[in-house]
Amino acid sequence: MSQPLFFNLQATHNANRWYLPLSPAVCVGPPGNLFMFGGVGMGAAIAALERTCERPAVWATAQYLSYARPPSIVDLDVRVPASGKYNSQARIIGHVGDKEIFTVNAALGARESEHSVQWLEAPKAPPPEDCIPADHWRGGGDDLHSRIEVRVAQGRYGGATAGTSDKDGRLLLWIRSREGLPIDSSFLAIIADFIPGALGNALDLNAGGNSLDNTIRYRRIVPTDWVLADIRVHGVHGGFAHGAMYLFAQDGELMATASQSMILRVFEGARD
Repeated sequence: MSQPLFFNLQATHNANRWYLPLSPAVCVGPPGNLFMFGGVGMGAAIAALERTCERPAVWATAQYLSYARPPSIVDLDVRVPASGKYNSQARIIGHVGDKEIFTVNAALGARESEHSVQWLEAPKAPPPEDCIPADHWRGGGDDLHSRIEVRVAQGRYGGATAGTSDKDGRLLLWIRSREGLPIDSSFLAIIADFIPGALGNALDLNAGGNSLDNTIRYRRIVPTDWVLADIRVHGVHGGFAHGAMYLFAQDGELMATASQSMILRVFEGARD
């Protein structure tokens, strides 16, 4: 519970309130118009909930309501309306002053069980060292994308293309922190918010999306240097898109699954 985090989450004298100072390092967007990456809000909420409840997250779902911009401070207010012997049901409201930025609902807990099985298998992918590095299309800077290393195993992302295009809406990425931070529940939540990055690959257009929500379900988190993100765009219609992600360790262990809905954005130029 005390390992280093990707973001600067801070405790207060109130066990049910945390705060997150925003800097470019946890934000995305064009210069002069940065905003907190949605996965950072969800990851911070999960970390705050796990520390408050002293239990690991089982699942969490976030609804993104507005933007928070640096150098503001996001307050995270924890509520735990139900807590039993093995699990807790809790929620967080993240806000800047009186402006709500996101809400997160979650279940936390663990039970002793002899059963540990996965039926979903990791896709066949070359190891990360054999894959093409990909830079985010905005390039450079000191924002969140500069702190996360991405390598393309299949599909098109960040100007890099690997494998053949099967037109199946699928993108395989190897992802890790450039700073060597451990893979934990909060970092997996940040990776889960990369689903919009698969829209350009799926549509074969210069496209992306704004997250409306994200849900992550944790199975078993194991030590791993890289995460294989198996991203699948399910469909687009009416200006919205829906997709999912399956997050595997390097040894093929299924660590989590995620799903998301997005506002579809199709851009005119290469750097819009």
